[in-house]
Amino acid sequence: MTVTRDGISQAAHRIAPFIRRTPVVDVKVEGVALPVTLKLELLQHSGSFKARGAFNNLVGRAVGAGGVATASGGNHGAAVAYVCQQLGHAAKIFVPEISSPAKVARIASYGADIAQKGANYNEALGFCDAYIAGSGAIGVHAYDSQATLEGQGTLGRELEDQAPALDTVLVAVGGGGLIGGIAAWYGSKIKVVGVEPITCNTLQAALTAGEPVPVKPSGLAADSLGATTVGSLMFDIAKHHIARVALVSDDEIRNAQRKLWRDMQLVTEPGGAAAFAALLAGAYKPEKDERVGVVVCGANTSMDVFGKLLS
Repeated sequence: MTVTRDGISQAAHRIAPFIRRTPVVDVKVEGVALPVTLKLELLQHSGSFKARGAFNNLVGRAVGAGGVATASGGNHGAAVAYVCQQLGHAAKIFVPEISSPAKVARIASYGADIAQKGANYNEALGFCDAYIAGSGAIGVHAYDSQATLEGQGTLGRELEDQAPALDTVLVAVGGGGLIGGIAAWYGSKIKVVGVEPITCNTLQAALTAGEPVPVKPSGLAADSLGATTVGSLMFDIAKHHIARVALVSDDEIRNAQRKLWRDMQLVTEPGGAAAFAALLAGAYKPEKDERVGVVVCGANTSMDVFGKLLS
């Protein structure tokens, strides 16, 4: 299986009636010479970029009585639940015990059946796979499938149209579906940089080892960026088209969330603010004439939790 620009373009046409074309906005960041372009994908249906891949998996696909099943840290599950609501399919979503109550509530709001079990995403995926084997449900993988990668790659296609002068784009990494799709779209045309929490460094570990290897995810953003390994399909892309990985701490992510709120009134979840944190903290330092884009990819946090962050 190969993720190509043609496949991403086909996905873009397939899902266009169902998704939002999310806006971009240029902002000034201290220490960065040129304006930074933020891609506000947190405004996508279900609160994250995940709706792109979920729609691409399911639009036009025959779904039987077993419905659809998936495992997720939260955002992918919300996206699949939303897509199934829109398309009229039953959905069973497996989430781990670390999933935030806000994300579980978002999934429930779309009418999906929720099974919350397993200590992390990988364990939830095991329960989901067993359910699919016994029920005949259609599975939708959160990041390691061609349809998912091509769907997420439509964000890169859209961003190139909106901001054609970018030299670099920063993208948060969990299982790697988003950055894999974006890197497949851009190829070597611009620099694609992954951003990971220090405690969820799946892509850095894989690039160091030369293959996907397991890590033990933890920390503030583990519910969205806490895959145990990156996907094998995205890793094939990463080896050729991802320039480097920048690492950020939980405190640096919190600071990015505060900055996005105070300057732009954007409510972001930790994973959604991680890529921006790399710029603020200096984990990624652009050259003087470098035009940088940042994907702000998720908003699914509770207002109680977010309010405590600001206090």
